[in-house]
Amino acid sequence: MYGGKTLFAQVMEFVPWTSFTRIVHRYRGNAGGRTRSCAEQFRALAFAQLTWRESLRDIEGSLSATPSTLYAMGVRSPIKRATLADANESRNWRIWFDLATVLIRRARKLYASDSLGVELNNTVYALDSSTVDLCLSLFAWAPFRSTTAAIKLHTVLDLRGCIPAFI
Repeated sequence: MYGGKTLFAQVMEFVPWTSFTRIVHRYRGNAGGRTRSCAEQFRALAFAQLTWRESLRDIEGSLSATPSTLYAMGVRSPIKRATLADANESRNWRIWFDLATVLIRRARKLYASDSLGVELNNTVYALDSSTVDLCLSLFAWAPFRSTTAAIKLHTVLDLRGCIPAFI
């Protein structure tokens, strides 16, 4: 059996953990959290995003299917959906916003010298508009149709690397 790092652990190496720790400290993200740190919550949600999980129950089931790999992923204890739900509800959203800002800033530096295929002196942006479906019973303030709710998400993309510049 292969004893090296999992693919997920290799992807997590790209996260600027020093910056993440500073951000969590700034917003007191681990204050009041008894069992799940911000870093473990982020790892669980990143795993869910990368593996197309659709619910907390799905995340819990996937992560508990192979408990031996949890420690290698950076998760010290089994993920329970109630604990993850509490963490999602109580943590300051600005932690994730600031982390995304740091990651976007890093990505823009990587693509700054890439060519667009056309000689232009200035940066080129594209505007994207997407509809994000929501549950009408939870988001009654966002009616879209008679049975669903939704929001319109406008994103300005830097065409060098398709990186969001403004959302």
